[in-house]
Amino acid sequence: MSLKSARFSIAPMMDWTDRHCRYFHRLMTREALLYTEMVTAPAIVRGDRDRLLAYNAEEHPVALQLGGSDPAELAEATRIAAGLGYDEINLNVGCPSDRVQSGSFGAVLMEQPDLVARCVAGMVEASSVEVTVKCRIGVDEQVPEEVLPRFLETVSDAGVSRFTIHARKAWLKGLSPKENRDIPPLNYPLVHQMKAAFPHLHLSVNGGITDLNQTIAHLDQGFDGVMIGRAAYHEPANLLLAADQMIFGSEVEQTTAENVALQMLPYIDRHLSRGGRLNQITRHMLGLFAGRPGARHWKRILSERAHKPGAGPEVVEAALAPIRQFAA
Repeated sequence: MSLKSARFSIAPMMDWTDRHCRYFHRLMTREALLYTEMVTAPAIVRGDRDRLLAYNAEEHPVALQLGGSDPAELAEATRIAAGLGYDEINLNVGCPSDRVQSGSFGAVLMEQPDLVARCVAGMVEASSVEVTVKCRIGVDEQVPEEVLPRFLETVSDAGVSRFTIHARKAWLKGLSPKENRDIPPLNYPLVHQMKAAFPHLHLSVNGGITDLNQTIAHLDQGFDGVMIGRAAYHEPANLLLAADQMIFGSEVEQTTAENVALQMLPYIDRHLSRGGRLNQITRHMLGLFAGRPGARHWKRILSERAHKPGAGPEVVEAALAPIRQFAA
């Protein structure tokens, strides 16, 4: 995978960025780097790896995000995933959920940079593709200005040269995962300082970025990449349709949200023919026309009909009718 793709990426989001979501997003941007939702290393090593790691060939470039804290398990999961053709393996050192904390991985690992270094050293040795890390600037009572430089130095010495930094602390005690996405203040200047202190590292910034103009501003200020999360999910067309042209300089004419909806129909047919349900896909498409006339009708029709037995592509066609009516 070219580092070019890491210039703009869509964050790994639990319960959101599954293979259907990624296929949908790829129809809007050929260039952006897509991430899976986090998969735990123990689940891959001991569970149904075919189900957990399956993806569509069209998703490339696509990165797998792993959760875990056992170096041997992470190395084995990395070996398996790299063998399946993922373009990057990413270690989660940023998720603050209770379930992740109880497993001693995610953001709690910010307190154990030496353990993270052992984990990534094993992953790098086991991988034929790049190993990266997504982290926070610190957790709880840590002083980010002190812990983040040490974390980057320790982990990069173990073989990682690319980090995505969520520019917020995570409060493991007292805030929910949702609150941890909004309440801790953003500290972009600190992440900028890290780029100055570690110019040899490829650093992407994440957190609070909601549009392409903000993305370009961060890139212009010296970041190597920008990662966007919820905005790309809730307003995909507004974020992704112009990304290839604005971020990557592509001269390919951008498609339209209507075309994306129509391009999803053959994919929906294939999914249904394998026993899948329509709403497993359309739940990711609800925000496709966000901000446009007819968007409320689109969302309502999909929400009310896609979960019903036998629902198929005709539901998407029906939901498109109000969009076309308003556009006429």
